[in-house]
Amino acid sequence: MSEIITKAVEALSAKLGDAGYDGSAKFVIEGEGSIMIDGSGVRAADDDANVTLTASAETFQGILEGDINPTSAFMTGKLSLDGDMGEAMKLAGVLA
Repeated sequence: MSEIITKAVEALSAKLGDAGYDGSAKFVIEGEGSIMIDGSGVRAADDDANVTLTASAETFQGILEGDINPTSAFMTGKLSLDGDMGEAMKLAGVLA
């Protein structure tokens, strides 16, 4: 597992906290790997999910740090979404 994925799992776990997540979402960091968020928590994995969000490592880091707005990243093509848009909105609410 890459260092970027390891750090992203830690950052997402911290953001999620004790809130938990009852859906399933996958982040694909281009050239690095995938991260799953579901009822089991956050982990490096490439399982099926209700929504898949794909971005470069730089974009993903900016979103996690609050420097890049996820909606703006999506609208400008820096973040792509495949699957349930409602699930992506729910995830954004939990991680905000």
